Amino acid sequence: MSEIVTPLPGPLVGAVPGHPTGEVPTLRGMELKLLAFAAAIVTAALILVEANQRHPWSWAILGYGVAYLGTFAVAHAAVRRWAPYADPLILPCAALLNGIGLVVIYRIDLALEDRAIQGGTTFSPAAPKQILWTVIGLALFLTVLIVVKDHRKLARYGYLSGLAGMIAIMLPAVLPSSISEVNGAKVWIKLGPLSIQPGEFAKILLVVFVASFLVSKADLFLVAGKKVLGVELPRARDLGPILTAAGGCMGVLAFEKELGAAMLFFGIILVMVYVATGRGIWVVLGIGVFAGGCVVAYNLFNHVRQRVVNWIDPLATYDKPGGGYQMAQGLFGLGTGGVGGTGLGAGRPDMVPEASTDFITAAIGEELGFIGLAAVLMVYLLLAMRGMRGALAVRDTFGKLLGGGLSFAVVMQIFVVVGGVTKLIPETGITAPFLSKGGSSLLANYVLVALLLRITDAARRPAASQPPARLPQTPLAETHTVLVRRPGMTGNLQKANHRG
Repeated sequence: MSEIVTPLPGPLVGAVPGHPTGEVPTLRGMELKLLAFAAAIVTAALILVEANQRHPWSWAILGYGVAYLGTFAVAHAAVRRWAPYADPLILPCAALLNGIGLVVIYRIDLALEDRAIQGGTTFSPAAPKQILWTVIGLALFLTVLIVVKDHRKLARYGYLSGLAGMIAIMLPAVLPSSISEVNGAKVWIKLGPLSIQPGEFAKILLVVFVASFLVSKADLFLVAGKKVLGVELPRARDLGPILTAAGGCMGVLAFEKELGAAMLFFGIILVMVYVATGRGIWVVLGIGVFAGGCVVAYNLFNHVRQRVVNWIDPLATYDKPGGGYQMAQGLFGLGTGGVGGTGLGAGRPDMVPEASTDFITAAIGEELGFIGLAAVLMVYLLLAMRGMRGALAVRDTFGKLLGGGLSFAVVMQIFVVVGGVTKLIPETGITAPFLSKGGSSLLANYVLVALLLRITDAARRPAASQPPARLPQTPLAETHTVLVRRPGMTGNLQKANHRG
């Protein structure tokens, strides 16, 4: 039975029908049960891998499952303490995706270890490192949950977040290739045995900046210009933000040779502008600007042309350096898996280069088939939908844009990853959230989950128990600007001044 918390009298946000007025279920019991269910799935998957690899049975597998459940039980206790009204499905979805990723990485480690033994070479497993990064990621998750007690305070640091995000994106481009380039993409910073991908954190910083910018400068996007063929176009002087975003993405394409990151950043910004204004013309203009930029990039940069050639016909460049070998092997794996898959531990995902990172969804599609890969994508969709649901329910405009942007970032990233693996779009170099090997991705995405939980907690928390928002005072007048919604509006925001 769900726990009931009785708050002080006041209007309710997100109250559940059937419960007495003034009582809102925290649903933390449901969250714990779902975490236990996720732990059971991960443990069963490990058993299947060991059985299909014909490894001797070990009780250590059950120990791994118990340790996995215990680790996320600590995260659950933190949510129960510091965000009791948060959505009960977000953390279990992240835990399940993280667990499936650990299983697949462990399975690929077994295959690579066998190949190393046969070839007489050494091998360093990736699964233990991924477990360590998971623990560090959850520690960062707890830190964000404790420090950020009110998501609205992040709006004060909007421009600082934007500056930090741009620095994080561009920093690898100006560093020497010896410490910033991996597999042709300059998106890393390597410090001895450790390496970090700043772009993973930049996406969160940019979402905070764009949400803050849209709240304070919404009039730039709401004022219409001339009509062309019955369509109200924005004023030319208001196109600066979109052109700046497109220019930044072109810079990523030019100097970092990273097509996936450019698509991810621009897509997030474009959707947030649409959510803030409700005007589809911004989407049309944004897609047109990005398409024009891609044409320019194709004609200027060799690595972009190579990606497009590999996308059109990976077999034509199958045996050439930097050719379509990786994409072709991934497609072969997906074809081998078919609808039902070969079974966990019964395929050959190690035949695909970077199967633990960029192409981990190809490994899942081979051994779990179309059904298994579709189930994993449904978990991503559920996580994003619950985040967007909380964004719609929260009262403040900044929270709506922040929650919507973070949720869409998950959807956009997995679309870019799976689209590249399945040949829907050109091959990209970004990783699948929670699934792929890599510490930067896990750390950044657990920060994202913590912020979503904070927003959904504010959405469901009784209004009387929420801390009042402190808005900064302007030096010229005792007034502040807020965004309000007029009755009958479908998404457009109106600017109004309120006396402080």
